[in-house]
Amino acid sequence: MIPVEEALARVFALCRPLPAETVPLDQAAGRVLAAPLRAGRDQPPFAASAMDGYALQDPVQSGQKFRVIGEAGAGHGFAGQLSAGEALRIFTGAPLPQGADRVVIQEDVQRAGDIITLGDRLDTATHVRPAGSDFRAGDAVSAPRRLRPVDLALLAAMNHAELPVTRRPVVAIIPTGDELVMPGESPRADQITASNGFALKAMIEGEGGEARLLPIARDSEAQLRAVLELARGADMIVTIGGASVGDHDLVAPVTRALGAEPAFYRIAMRPGKPLMAGRLFDALLLGLPGNPVSSIVCAHLFVLPALRAMLGLGAWPAPTRSAELAEDLPANGPRAHYMRARLEPEGRIRAFARQDSALLGVLAEADALLIRPVQDAPRRAGEHVRYLPL
Repeated sequence: MIPVEEALARVFALCRPLPAETVPLDQAAGRVLAAPLRAGRDQPPFAASAMDGYALQDPVQSGQKFRVIGEAGAGHGFAGQLSAGEALRIFTGAPLPQGADRVVIQEDVQRAGDIITLGDRLDTATHVRPAGSDFRAGDAVSAPRRLRPVDLALLAAMNHAELPVTRRPVVAIIPTGDELVMPGESPRADQITASNGFALKAMIEGEGGEARLLPIARDSEAQLRAVLELARGADMIVTIGGASVGDHDLVAPVTRALGAEPAFYRIAMRPGKPLMAGRLFDALLLGLPGNPVSSIVCAHLFVLPALRAMLGLGAWPAPTRSAELAEDLPANGPRAHYMRARLEPEGRIRAFARQDSALLGVLAEADALLIRPVQDAPRRAGEHVRYLPL
């Protein structure tokens, strides 16, 4: 068995960066920007009024009178120039006319016909947004980055209608085993309903991948080979079950026969010891355990970080946080333990009593995986421990 950290490093070594493609701006949410993009002009491109009021020449004082010579609104600038003693009725977002450098808000002005008189409670603000106060021509949005709604707004303001983004990784998911039936079917007394693939599909799609849930591969070399052939063209192939060493665990020998390049088999963790990795059909191959909890935990630790690496977001482990332990824990053994746990309102974390890797219901109740390193000493309530948020 190899440590989790070494296994993840070997998985990253098997990842290949994906090429970029161009998509319309309105289809880029959640995608990864593949190259920096620059602004073609300043924003705002002109000095703009920040309030409704009157554009004037500074300095001004209470009681001063001005003659209104025109009006400017957003998208409708004033073509003339202000001289001393003149004012322009102006609205929020409109360009300041030449000769003006201040806006007096309309609440501080009295108007009679074309004459305005400034009130006695003038504030000191200019109420002007200078040209380029948001960004300047040539300013860049850096890459790679996962595009949030605010990023799309910024790139739209920079006048980019199309964006270069990393192609979505295509992930083929292959459940294996004679004991499985699909949801909605009628299982025999000795069968169970396949569940892991649906969690993996949702996780992969949430991370920006394109998941393809392939048919269940039955426990025969011919069946498994046939379903694996359907995965050709994918960037990652994820098998579920059949990765251990039993008589019916066929993933390792069948993938080797198809030309797989193995990287490791079995890691020092629980749940999830029987995990394998390699390359097959020019794709990253990850053989996950069949137990539901083991499969989903391994997806958090290996599948999702590999997807992020393919997307160009860096080769980083799943991000962890720290919390105060709610109760004592005994010493840990020779495998890193990712314990299903609940985060409590007081900022503490409490591990569930039952940690069997077949208990999917316990995982559904959990919102964290409490991490116990290899040979970790006993922990007392109140100590800080690391956890992986779910």
